[in-house]
Amino acid sequence: MLQRVEVVGTRASLQRSLTMKRNAAGVQDSISATELGRFPDDNVADSLSHITGVAIQRAPGGEGLSVSVRGLGPGYSLTTLNGRILATDGIGRDFAFDALPAEVISGADVVKSAQAIYTDGAIGGLVALHTARPFDQKGLHAFGKVEADHNTMSGLDGAKASGVWSNTFAGGTMGLLVGAVVQHRRVRTDTAEYTYFYNDLASGTQVSPGEGVLGTCCMTFGATLEQKKRSAANATFEWRPSAELKMTVDGLYTRLNSPQVGYRQAYYPQLGPGRWSDVKVDAAGLVTGMTVTSDFPLVPELANITVDRRVITSLLGWNAEWKPSTRLAFELDAYESRSRRNSGGNDSYVVADRSVNPLASTWKTTSASLPDLAITLPDGTSYADSLAQGHEGNATFGPHYIGLSGDNLRDRIRGVTLAGRYAPDLQWGGLSLDRVSFGLSQTQRAKSRVTYENDFTGGSVQYSGSEALTFASMGANVFQHSFTLSNFMPGAGGNVPRTFLAFDNQAYLDALKALDGKPNPNGGVFDLKATLPQVNPTRSYRVQERVSAAYLQLDASADDWSADLGLRLVRTRTVSESATASILQTYQVDPTVPTSAFLTTYGDLASVNESGSYTKALPSLNVSWRFAPNWQLRAGAAKTLARPGVDQLAPTQSDGLAGGIKQVTIGGDPKLKPYSARQFDLSLEWYYRPRSGLTLAAFRKQINGFITTVSQADVDLGTKDQNGQPVLLTVTHPVNGDRGSVQGFELGWQHLFDNGFGLRGQATHNTSRAYVGGVFAGPLENVAPATTSFGVLYERDGFSGNLSWDHTGSFTVSNDWQGLGVRAVARPTNWVTAQVSYEIARHLKLTLEGRNLTNSIDRQYLDISFGPPLNYAAYGRSFTLGLSYAL
Repeated sequence: MLQRVEVVGTRASLQRSLTMKRNAAGVQDSISATELGRFPDDNVADSLSHITGVAIQRAPGGEGLSVSVRGLGPGYSLTTLNGRILATDGIGRDFAFDALPAEVISGADVVKSAQAIYTDGAIGGLVALHTARPFDQKGLHAFGKVEADHNTMSGLDGAKASGVWSNTFAGGTMGLLVGAVVQHRRVRTDTAEYTYFYNDLASGTQVSPGEGVLGTCCMTFGATLEQKKRSAANATFEWRPSAELKMTVDGLYTRLNSPQVGYRQAYYPQLGPGRWSDVKVDAAGLVTGMTVTSDFPLVPELANITVDRRVITSLLGWNAEWKPSTRLAFELDAYESRSRRNSGGNDSYVVADRSVNPLASTWKTTSASLPDLAITLPDGTSYADSLAQGHEGNATFGPHYIGLSGDNLRDRIRGVTLAGRYAPDLQWGGLSLDRVSFGLSQTQRAKSRVTYENDFTGGSVQYSGSEALTFASMGANVFQHSFTLSNFMPGAGGNVPRTFLAFDNQAYLDALKALDGKPNPNGGVFDLKATLPQVNPTRSYRVQERVSAAYLQLDASADDWSADLGLRLVRTRTVSESATASILQTYQVDPTVPTSAFLTTYGDLASVNESGSYTKALPSLNVSWRFAPNWQLRAGAAKTLARPGVDQLAPTQSDGLAGGIKQVTIGGDPKLKPYSARQFDLSLEWYYRPRSGLTLAAFRKQINGFITTVSQADVDLGTKDQNGQPVLLTVTHPVNGDRGSVQGFELGWQHLFDNGFGLRGQATHNTSRAYVGGVFAGPLENVAPATTSFGVLYERDGFSGNLSWDHTGSFTVSNDWQGLGVRAVARPTNWVTAQVSYEIARHLKLTLEGRNLTNSIDRQYLDISFGPPLNYAAYGRSFTLGLSYAL
């Protein structure tokens, strides 16, 4: 017989979260599902953003992508599902939350205090996700929901269907839960990006930072359109044959197909000999306007950028708990998690140049995100008008750059843990030793990256000398249509052309076939095979990591206090494989233009196999004192670590252009040590009435060994130019050694009234200091010093509504932006979400949600003068209408 699910709602979810916080051994915040199959937000990361001390970074479309805890970036935190590390589709360790639908999650804990029993690898915090179990609610239960969403900026729509079924049977000894979700969303993100160089106005060349004026090198703007097709299934089977034995098998499978296509306009007003006139410079040395002369004109470029992200993530685990006595318990857990991404050779960055050059252009920098840009064509008309009227296309543009790339990534994690708990019932005076926890674990991770590209063969730029060609003269139809975008780049200001042309990449490649074997203006002949993507062994790698751990933790208590003292011993060993190739010859096509391409010849490949290891002892202590009714004081101290990104352990080699200088980058080193930190926590908590509480926490983290990149200039690697003369290169590589600190406080408040209303709020403030080469460099990069969240809710008589405001304060993106000696800063953001629901009939509920109601825009700028822009990203408002049925 079907039984009605107890629809717990938002109020009960908040009450459970506060109870978990109160009963936790250390400083912790939690969030739980409002009902079976229904997490508070559409995205797990978005829900976590309401938690004290948590900030999120957003993916295209505005979805939460990664999580930062207490101001420290995703690389300082660890994400687990049911205590198991999730494999990832990125090159590092960061978990991308957009690959995990919220419907498969029943709860999440953000553990900020370290304990020996928890998996190591987090300095910022441990994000512990949980899935539902059939014995969470005994009996037969089901939940289903269909949703439709709409974005007001883009006008794009989406849909989603989800459901979960749970039952216990066989006399209450067995339980099964299965769930599934299918979603298709179309999203658009409007973006702008800038690069700046220091220039000498007298010679018209690039100079060292601070020696000349700071002018715009290049700027791109446009929109990225993305189709997100997500599907997931999860299942859990529990068997409880007796009170002493429990076994669980659970699995998760998710598939994300998220291809993106970006349409961009690009302009390069960089200074060159005889190129600028009527230059205007402000008091800070920033070039705010100029005329680009007709002798060396500003050539418009159009770019189409595709990213073929297709990810499959899975996790399969088995867990057994056995209690041979009332005092002794054992637990054995084994799992395997995999992630696979096949994008090798499927990504593209394709650029076309206008072959018929304009006469002259004027540029004026604004404090908004777009400049004032006017381009005059040879016939005296405006380039913007020509685009809008459909006069631009195959007859005016020709081939320039065709970058084809992409990675095939494989990540496999296997883990096994044997844990035990013993309750000795030892008493000494008023002190009781409640529990002794001990365990052994081993995790093996194997991550490989196979990189496909055509930059290292020179195939991406071998057509850069053929600007006299047009696609029409080649008999090609590359530009299929022109278009404008509704509500494009809101609040970006400026005056620029706003019409875009869509490429047909296959037609572009077909057009280049006509050049195959013909003379190349850069020397030699065109070679189409070089343009096709090939495996680049020097950027590919395989990293194997094995982590063995043993821990012991003692839990004690008295009448009004409790404590745990633990030690976790960790041994890590890494083995990395990659390849290297000597640079025999390299020279710049046009040395007077800093961004001009290099043509490079490589020597034979040589394999690289390196290993590294380290052992760390991680002690921890947490004390909780209930010094008055409803009052609690916590204190904690621990040593923690966060491992380098997997890509930072691989000795890959790449080379590129940095300010007109050929630069060789060694991507990683398996001998790198982890970040380590000594952290201290203090929390005062007042639970002044049922379901309500006020908490204040302070923390400090002293971080050592965080990884930075060092550069060595004028290195002779035996490389020659086209004339056989030595070429000195700049070599960069990662090292440990720098240090930093983060300290701050967190304020959390929750109050649930008896009349159905409720309030919640949190504020986090931290300060940080970073030292590079022993010298104070400023605050830690990408650490938000202030986050705030406030919410109001009402729930009664079948109606539920809540409104949430999340604020992230301004923070430093880089203390030395691109080596210019200038700080890059992100502006504050405000993200508002709202939800209302009504039970229109028994079991049937109608829901309306709104996201980004303030139309928040992410902006970055240089911290000089009036704050010239760096980056801009707009997502628009989204609304979702849903209908759910619960039994």
